[in-house]
Amino acid sequence: MGEKLQEIDVKQLLSFCDDLVGVLRDNRDITNSNHYVENSKTLQSACSSDFSATQIAISDYKKKIDECKLKIETARSEVVGDEDIDRLQKDLDEELKREELLREELRALVAEIDELDEQRVSIEKQRQRLKKLEEEEEKEQRKLSFYASVTKIIPDLESNSKICGHIVNRDKKVVKKFEFDPAKEDAFDICNKTWKMIDQ
Repeated sequence: MGEKLQEIDVKQLLSFCDDLVGVLRDNRDITNSNHYVENSKTLQSACSSDFSATQIAISDYKKKIDECKLKIETARSEVVGDEDIDRLQKDLDEELKREELLREELRALVAEIDELDEQRVSIEKQRQRLKKLEEEEEKEQRKLSFYASVTKIIPDLESNSKICGHIVNRDKKVVKKFEFDPAKEDAFDICNKTWKMIDQ
């Protein structure tokens, strides 16, 4: 049985050798290998170039770090003393308080302006309403004047319980007062008496 295993191993070994010889005889593999070697050389050259550039950059950064350290040391030597810092902090606090007071005053002024603006709008609405009422009153006055010129009667509009007014005759320059009580006379009689006064 051991001889059989040894025989199998020899056959496999010979098979592998044949495959290896075939691979080595294949020109494409050699070309590919040469190509890979060339590429590796190019890559190595690029890596060397990048390494040199990195070394230069590191050197530049070291110089910048040294300059920063020097600036830090210079700044530390010029640092203001504790008393000056306390004084500056106090001044800053006072300025902040003054700013807060100004902001509060500004808020109060804005609120006052808003309130005045609302009042202005309200006054404008009232003015327009008053103007409309005046126009309506003027219209009613013209209407009343027209009625008075046609009927010769000027009613007393302030009396609520009685129907009263004056009869005016421009030609005779006569003014005569009249008065009717709706509680004592019916509307038909008052209407007839009014037409009689107009016809006079």
